[in-house]
Amino acid sequence: MSEHTAKSGASGTPEAPPSAAVFAPLLPHPDAVGAAPKPSRRALRAVARWTAAVLAFGTLGTGTAFGIASLERTEVPGLATESDGRWDYPKLSLPALPAGSPRPFGAGNPAEIHHADLRELLLPAPAGAVADKKLPGGWVSTETFLDAYRQQDRSSVSQLLKDAVPRHIAARGWTMPDGTTSRIYLVRFNSTAFASRMLDDLNVGYSAGTPLDRTDTTEFDDTWGSDNDIENLSSFVFAEQAPFGAEHVRQAYTLAGDTLALVVHERAGKRETGRVPFQQTVILQNQLLA
Repeated sequence: MSEHTAKSGASGTPEAPPSAAVFAPLLPHPDAVGAAPKPSRRALRAVARWTAAVLAFGTLGTGTAFGIASLERTEVPGLATESDGRWDYPKLSLPALPAGSPRPFGAGNPAEIHHADLRELLLPAPAGAVADKKLPGGWVSTETFLDAYRQQDRSSVSQLLKDAVPRHIAARGWTMPDGTTSRIYLVRFNSTAFASRMLDDLNVGYSAGTPLDRTDTTEFDDTWGSDNDIENLSSFVFAEQAPFGAEHVRQAYTLAGDTLALVVHERAGKRETGRVPFQQTVILQNQLLA
C-alpha cells in the first residue's frame, strides 16, 4: 500500500487552505503486531488508485513533525483563529493507549492497527457548534453510516460492509451558526487490507466514488495542496461542482491504517460550503488518526 507524505505549512491569507500540523510520534512498543495479508488483486487496484491520486494532487513532499501540546493555539497551523474562516477548535491531544500497545504507524505496529478507543479519535466540535443528537460522538449502527449515501446506493454499500465486517463505527456531527452541517465517520476494520479494500470497492480514487446523499457532480478539490497531507495517511478530497442542487457538499475520505474516515460538510442554499473550515476539519481529524 502506497503512503502519502507531506510537508506541514501555514498560510494567513483568506484564499490559502490551512496547512497540516503533525503530532510528534510516540515511542513504538517493542512487541510487533503481525502484518495483515494483502491479496495481490487488491494491491494492484490500490496502485492504480494511488497513481490517479498522485496525478490529481501532484508529487508529495516529506512531513515535518512537531509537538502540538506545548504550543499556543495561535502557533499551530490549522488551529489559528485568524479571520480567514477557520473554526475555533479546542486544543487537541491524543488519547491514552492500552498498556503495552503501540501507536498505529510506529515501528512496533507493522499492521497499522489503532489500539485507542475509536470514539476518542473523533475530532471534537468547534466553539459555537450545536451537536447532532443522532451523531453524538459514540458508536453508531451500520444503518446510521449508510444514511450518508444515496437511498439507491445504500443496499450495495451495505453489502460491502457485510463483506468487510467492520469492527466499530463511531461518528460525530454538529451544525455551525452559518448553517454548515459537519459529519465525521470513523470505520475501523480488522486489518489495513480490509480498510483499503473498502475504499477500492467504493471506487474512491479515480472519482469521488459512490455518491453521497444530496450530491450532484462531485470532483477532486484541486485546492487541496500536498502540504496538507500527513505522513502515512492517504486523503482524497472532493467538492461538489456548480451547478449544484439545494445543498453544497464537500467530502473527504482518509485511509489511516485499519481505519477509514469520511468527513462531510454540507450547507443548504446557493452558497458554497466554506473551503477553509472544511480543509481545517480534515487536517485536524487526520492528525488524530496519525
